[in-house]
Amino acid sequence: MVEYIRGRLVSQALWRSWRMHSAEACSLTTEELESVTPLLYESGAAGLGWWRIRSTQLRDTSSAELLHQAFRLLALRARTHETRIEKLFRLFRNASIEAIVVKGWAIARRYPEQALRPYGDIDLLVRPADFDRALRILQGEDARDCFTDLHAQMFELADRPIEDVFSRSQLVQCGEENVRVLALADHFALLSIHLLKHAAWRPLWLCDIGMLLDTMPNDFDWDVCLGQDNRRANWILSAAGLAHVLLGAEINDESVAARAKQVPDWLAERVLRNWETPFAHLQAPLRHHAPIRSYFRHPPGLLKDVARRWPDPILATVSVNGTFGRRPRLRYQLGNWLLRAVRVATAGTLSGE
Repeated sequence: MVEYIRGRLVSQALWRSWRMHSAEACSLTTEELESVTPLLYESGAAGLGWWRIRSTQLRDTSSAELLHQAFRLLALRARTHETRIEKLFRLFRNASIEAIVVKGWAIARRYPEQALRPYGDIDLLVRPADFDRALRILQGEDARDCFTDLHAQMFELADRPIEDVFSRSQLVQCGEENVRVLALADHFALLSIHLLKHAAWRPLWLCDIGMLLDTMPNDFDWDVCLGQDNRRANWILSAAGLAHVLLGAEINDESVAARAKQVPDWLAERVLRNWETPFAHLQAPLRHHAPIRSYFRHPPGLLKDVARRWPDPILATVSVNGTFGRRPRLRYQLGNWLLRAVRVATAGTLSGE
């Protein structure tokens, strides 16, 4: 059995790292912390890495100082991001547009310190009827410094009517503005599916799931969270199970916990493998050397790039609407490959080639 040593070190370094007070000692040695620090730093989990060791003897090591410096920088950036979110909501409200912040700040606000959860773009969800007007605002001079990813629909919430999502959403304080965020049940579903859609390669995303599980209120609506689609419910439960197995998150509902903890071994092992190299430039499509259609005229390098394009089994499962179980993933990976081949062929036909 492959050990995935560095992936397991990431798991140890981030084990319940989001907690305000943790009575558990960190089992990492100085050498192990030195080995895992670049992985935490480059994947956005440096703040959580510092939080995990801040009360241990490891806090005096050179690796800890690097993590601590990253934490301080993230704390400064967090306030800058908040200021931009405030401005966007003022601009949208002046235009009578309602928007919902998803991921990013909306999840960072739930951590003990916002510096524990860095983010880049501001993800906003608007009603389809408001999309064009919202886009024009974002393209205006006033919003030029607000790096925004605007959505009229999201794959992760495709099973939920947009009006239901808006009706369940909540207003919370962001600086001097009231900002709309998803209901916790919808947000947990979104984060879970987003994690798996991207093969769970960034450990920070699973920490989001773990933190939400650990701080989940007793009246959390699992029925809304899991929705009516059994396959998507399987994805959400699988993400919860991964947070329990790999990061020590607790699940407060016994029936949900029993289902979530049935995580197949291959899934947890694949996540650990992906955590061996949690770097954006090594993930699809950035790791592809060229568009596949470019090899039709210049074949050299095709075979190597085809190998790079073999889909991750987690990503493939979601892409073909499969379920996470114990059966081999080959059929899902082949299905993903076929879907992409059809898209390439269709694009060539539409362009007249």
